[in-house]
Amino acid sequence: MFNLGLFLSYAFVVSFTPGPNNIMSLYNASQKGFKKNMAFCLGVSSGFFVLMSLCSFFNFWLQSALPTIQPYMKFVGASYMLYLAYKIFKSKPPTENGDHQDSIINFQTGFMMQFVNPKAILFGITIVSTFIMPYFTAWYILLIFACFLALVALMSTSSWALFGSMFTKLLSKYHKPFNVAMSGLLVYTAISISGIMH
Repeated sequence: MFNLGLFLSYAFVVSFTPGPNNIMSLYNASQKGFKKNMAFCLGVSSGFFVLMSLCSFFNFWLQSALPTIQPYMKFVGASYMLYLAYKIFKSKPPTENGDHQDSIINFQTGFMMQFVNPKAILFGITIVSTFIMPYFTAWYILLIFACFLALVALMSTSSWALFGSMFTKLLSKYHKPFNVAMSGLLVYTAISISGIMH
């Protein structure tokens, strides 16, 4: 029997805990404000919807292919996280910053991050194979679940963005330590998903 409580707990806990999407959303909103960061949040949500749909419709293939593609996925994902960490580390305070910083605060970045984010991919495969597919197989129900999970992703990144925008002045004052902390979290995430520490 489908356990709604466990499904919701898993979905919300994994979505709202620190990860590349939430860290980037917090950072972006602290730099450019909540409204400008919404394009990034919508990109994350849209990419997550596509990813969840793919995980639903290709679940059995993904589970069998995962051992083969996982090392490459980890390498690409970790490399991209390190690139974002470098961009954050080198960025200047918002008042000194030109439009170049907008390159990581857009819909495309949020969308594409989902396909190099092992946390999101493994989450998709796990939640679909454990909580959804054993009980639901109709395509329209799978799409409803994908929509719901995309909405949860939008809620989590927006919450982190709201926090970042609320403390913009404080974070601007301590710009360098904040950037070091954010880039450090992304480096830690990259090392964690690469599997080096295991």
